[in-house]
Amino acid sequence: METIIISVGGSLIVPNGIDQEFLHQFRACILEEVAMTERRFILIAGGGRTARNYQEAANAVAPLVPADVDWLGIHATRLNGHLLRTIFRDVAHPTMITNPDEILDVQGDTRVVIAAGYRPGASTDLRAVQIASLLGAHRVVNLSNTDYVYTADPRTNPEATPIEHMHWENFRTLIPTEWSPGLSSPFDPIAAKLAQERDIEVACISGTRLPSLLSYLNNEPFIGTLLNNK
Repeated sequence: METIIISVGGSLIVPNGIDQEFLHQFRACILEEVAMTERRFILIAGGGRTARNYQEAANAVAPLVPADVDWLGIHATRLNGHLLRTIFRDVAHPTMITNPDEILDVQGDTRVVIAAGYRPGASTDLRAVQIASLLGAHRVVNLSNTDYVYTADPRTNPEATPIEHMHWENFRTLIPTEWSPGLSSPFDPIAAKLAQERDIEVACISGTRLPSLLSYLNNEPFIGTLLNNK
């Protein structure tokens, strides 16, 4: 059975309010895959607007230290993770994973497992790559609200161009070398380093294009960015 790790961006779950339409479509997509294929899915929730709302509110009252920024984000991912676990109740492992090592305690035939943030110092991108490494999986999907990873931030740089495929070594020159809470980067630099070392590829796909997710899973051309060692 092939294991696919999907990092579900918080910007998809909670762009402002909870996006019920996305959740409905995503649930239908995963349930169909569970019914029609031999794949199992590890779904890792991001924090999204929920995290930023708490971080901004706290910082408006009293200055935040980095660890507190992290913890607020982590608990936001856990709330979103419980939301995912609830809508996948019929097929999901009954307990949400926070410590990546806990994935080894889940029965291998469990078709859907929900995970979330663990502790300060890392993003859910890193947790996705760590879980892939623990399970011997070689494919991670990073679902976000953009179609591609770009050579620079397209919001501020008009010369930014979309990337369809890039070697990890080259991609890592485009992003910071360290991670910090609230970092603006298409993929966590620590996660990128580990993915390169463990030969794990990451497909960055828009959650608004779920057919592209299916195309990628079936080794067909897709709209998005592929990062690997090739």
